[in-house]
Amino acid sequence: MPRFALKIDYDGGPFQGWQRQAAHQPSVQAAVEAALSRLQPGPHTIAAAGRTDAGVHGTGQVATVDLVRDWDPYRLSEALNWHLKPAPVAIIAAARVPDDFHARFSATERRYLFRLVARRAPVTHDRGRVWQVLNPLDADAMRAGAAHLTGHHDFTTFRSTFCQAKSPMKTLDEVSIYEHPYAGGVEYRFVLRARSFLHNQVRSIVGTLERVGAGGWTPDDVKAALEARDRAACGPVCPPQGLYLTGVGYRVDPFA
Repeated sequence: MPRFALKIDYDGGPFQGWQRQAAHQPSVQAAVEAALSRLQPGPHTIAAAGRTDAGVHGTGQVATVDLVRDWDPYRLSEALNWHLKPAPVAIIAAARVPDDFHARFSATERRYLFRLVARRAPVTHDRGRVWQVLNPLDADAMRAGAAHLTGHHDFTTFRSTFCQAKSPMKTLDEVSIYEHPYAGGVEYRFVLRARSFLHNQVRSIVGTLERVGAGGWTPDDVKAALEARDRAACGPVCPPQGLYLTGVGYRVDPFA
């Protein structure tokens, strides 16, 4: 059966996360599989590079699926987008891939963006797409705190108690923080890269760094929290709506 990779863009707001849910709760996976069933009858199960949580968005999610028909990739993406309407999900690219390619297990890197807006007035156009705080943050202090997290560490402090990963050891390749003008305030963009992440790791890190930026923590407090290897030492977990899975890396880019 021909195998295809799909690059998927979605607004996570209406969904209970990527993964198919019990009791017919809406999920991104179920929406894509329903569209696939309109093209090829029968149940479909697609594999994704990352299982984003409820409310988390995707601009570069990747999934693989096996189909009976050897579709032209462009026609496949167009047909799926037709059947995905009106769900806020779009196939932005499709590609024929080797049978041993797997969206999750072949991935060498995952990239996330977190958007945080500081301004007094409520956000309007970005409602549900950013985390808003009222007061400006100290970006340099947050960068100093983030510097303690890059590299290979035991991230027990920064993972959910429900995390199913066998080990808390992860290598965080990048935590960068950028400031951008925003009407009436400022936007802080957190960029994180790693081969893989623990459950709630990104949101735990950003929530902790926000405390540093607000002055409640010092950068060295982040180091102490990491070294504690204790979930209770973590700062608050930030809300999901500012988080985006922006890309997945592979040794050979299937969409190149």
